[in-house]
Amino acid sequence: MNWIMMLAALSGALAVAAGAFGAHGAGGEAQEWLKTGGHYQLIHAIAALVALRFDAKGPAILFLVGGMIFAGTLYLMALGLPRWLGAITPIGGTALIAGWLWLAWIGMRAG
Repeated sequence: MNWIMMLAALSGALAVAAGAFGAHGAGGEAQEWLKTGGHYQLIHAIAALVALRFDAKGPAILFLVGGMIFAGTLYLMALGLPRWLGAITPIGGTALIAGWLWLAWIGMRAG
């Protein structure tokens, strides 16, 4: 079993669910948080699958972990948890950026 692929697929499913809830069941700031979180999480679930095709497991893991932290904190705030969670969100964004830079490094080294 490829656990990274499984997590990427589950991440994509969660992103779609969050986006749908944001579009149909939430309003105001919560709606925006769900929309933003879902957008970033879905993009990075797909990016993780693409990275796996190039045998780039490290970047794939950073895309998934970063997506979970970034989107997860937004989802939790949208569900009413404390706004201080927003201070954690940039950690996820940093992991996403690191994943992209690592993937660029792998591409550069591959020639």
